[in-house]
Amino acid sequence: MTSATTVKTEYEAIIGLETHCQLSTNTKIFSSSSTAFGADPNTNIDPVCMGLPGVLPVLNEKVLEYAVKAGLALNCQIAKYSKFDRKQYFYPDLPKNYQISQYDLPIAEHGWLEIELLDADGNPKRKRIGITRLHMEEDAGKLVHAGSDRISGSTYSLVDYNRAGVPLVEIVSEPDIRTGQEAAEYAQELRRVMRYLGVSDGNMQEGSLRCDVNISVRPVGQEKFGTKVEIKNMNSFSAIQKAIEHEIERQIEAIESGEKIIQETRLWEEGSQRTISMRTKEGSSDYRYFPEPDLAPIEVSEAQLSQWRGELPELPAQKRHRYESELGLSAYDTRVLTEDVIVSQYFEEAIASGANPKAAANWITQDIAAYLNKQKLSITEIGLTPANLADVITRIETGKISNAQAKQKLPELLTGLSPEKAFAGQELISDPSVLEPIVDEVIAANPKELEKYRNGNINLKGFFVGQVLKKTNKRADPKLTNELVEKKLNG
Repeated sequence: MTSATTVKTEYEAIIGLETHCQLSTNTKIFSSSSTAFGADPNTNIDPVCMGLPGVLPVLNEKVLEYAVKAGLALNCQIAKYSKFDRKQYFYPDLPKNYQISQYDLPIAEHGWLEIELLDADGNPKRKRIGITRLHMEEDAGKLVHAGSDRISGSTYSLVDYNRAGVPLVEIVSEPDIRTGQEAAEYAQELRRVMRYLGVSDGNMQEGSLRCDVNISVRPVGQEKFGTKVEIKNMNSFSAIQKAIEHEIERQIEAIESGEKIIQETRLWEEGSQRTISMRTKEGSSDYRYFPEPDLAPIEVSEAQLSQWRGELPELPAQKRHRYESELGLSAYDTRVLTEDVIVSQYFEEAIASGANPKAAANWITQDIAAYLNKQKLSITEIGLTPANLADVITRIETGKISNAQAKQKLPELLTGLSPEKAFAGQELISDPSVLEPIVDEVIAANPKELEKYRNGNINLKGFFVGQVLKKTNKRADPKLTNELVEKKLNG
């Protein structure tokens, strides 16, 4: 395979993503069937989503609201007038033999999304990825391939129509992406935005977020695009990155060996870590689009637009910028804290309760995060409230307890023990008149270590400090203890 260095210096990848986000409405886009995930096959269906004769679709108003909010969050121009179209193709998971989508007049166009990557020094590198369009459409059903055959694999297929008619927005990026890492970050940022808005849960494992990649390769300096190949079947962000990196190498090898690259759809095969050919790629003319006759055009009023714009929350990129500029946090901390809207809310409530922002960020991204990962919990499931975390941090900063004491008590605090009870009788000894006799006693009890220290083994200072902490059950103020021990040892 071609090396990554060759890819960077001699060839350039042109990458765009088509992302389908399932909207978190209770019912389907044109009917009243439930959108709940995990129901028994073919139970969340109705005459409309199955396309039975004589039925008519009715647009779910919440779908329009969610689509417009997503478009606004992606800095798109919202169309005052748009319409639905029929996209016709014949496949077993499409009960009507056409999909209701949007073609030439989508609900949103001409936007952008900022992505952020960290360099080797932890500095943020930001880039805007253009958004060509965002449009509403209905999902198809799901084919389940079953049976077992040594040669052909499955021997028959089943179809589950529960997903048919589930509302989607398809978000098409401009071909502004150049690497697999950028593509994976774009997809992750898109999911963050949708989750912050509350319009999609973005769960890739449940099919709520599905990405198709369009990729071509050209020599650096060439303006004309190469032949575009589409990649499907990527069910994780790491798979998106690996599939793109593999496909870049495959196309470069083909170019250098004189092989013609054909416009096709390929599948990412996780087991073999490669892309394999699925079918030649269709063009828009193959779908024979025409305006959906059973649905009226959509008009978004200024009042609706103003209301929905006013309901937008602070989005992930906005929070990252604010945390860095106003709170002085590192780019790494801001990324961790803004990954999940619930975590960012916890952090901000801790600050509002008086916590030092940097200290709160450290506790949340390190000790608390480690506990959550180990216990497989979310931050909403712990007993340490943001106010109590602020209390702990304030006790440390005012010298009432040490950082070590707080870490020792953290498991109990996380299960709901209050700081008052956790540190009752545990306040640090910060009075020199109390601590100095204890230091004298420790030094007197260890004459051999004292002699070694004064003969040049200065590392033994840590031994004496440790003995003082042990004798006081870690209640001795660490800073004061260090000062007193050094003074006594050198006196």
